[in-house]
Amino acid sequence: MSRRRNAPYRDKIESEGRVLIYEGHDVPKTSQNPQPKLVDQPRKTPGDRLTQNGLFEEAAISAKRGRQLPEIIAVYEKLHAGIWVFNGFFSLVDAWLEDDSRRQVFKFKLELLDRVTDAPALDGRPLEHSRVIPSAVKFEVWKRDKGSCVLCGSTSNLHFDHDLPFSKGGSSLLAANIRILCAKHNLSKSDKIQ
Repeated sequence: MSRRRNAPYRDKIESEGRVLIYEGHDVPKTSQNPQPKLVDQPRKTPGDRLTQNGLFEEAAISAKRGRQLPEIIAVYEKLHAGIWVFNGFFSLVDAWLEDDSRRQVFKFKLELLDRVTDAPALDGRPLEHSRVIPSAVKFEVWKRDKGSCVLCGSTSNLHFDHDLPFSKGGSSLLAANIRILCAKHNLSKSDKIQ
């Protein structure tokens, strides 16, 4: 997902980050479709197979009608070209078509899960929402730290790090407790307080 000014889709965050409204995918740009933003988003391919829109819609409607459990979706947000950050795990709970004044677009409703036992963190324990750093905080930290490691200035393989570790009570909600570190410095720090 992306909510940047020039983002190709109109994704929204609602209910203080607990609900995402995710827009479906456009037809590919081709010589037959030079302006994808003027063509209804497809449910099926020309070969009559479901597109990603169709698969998401089918799963959401089945969950909404109680025929299956909601699909669990890992959501990443694009902050900058080549920079994607994890926003948490969400349940896919609804889907619909919406007229955006030019065409029909798919909309998908995703609700934040506080705990996901099916999706373990790197250490094998379930990932808890309170550990996830909200996008607004990441944006603020990215600007403040100029997209580079605060210890060595590296601009590759960057991590958002809790200055006071989350395991020791550090907040994910305050930019003052979050900083950018390269992988080398973040992994060497572990859960130590520096």
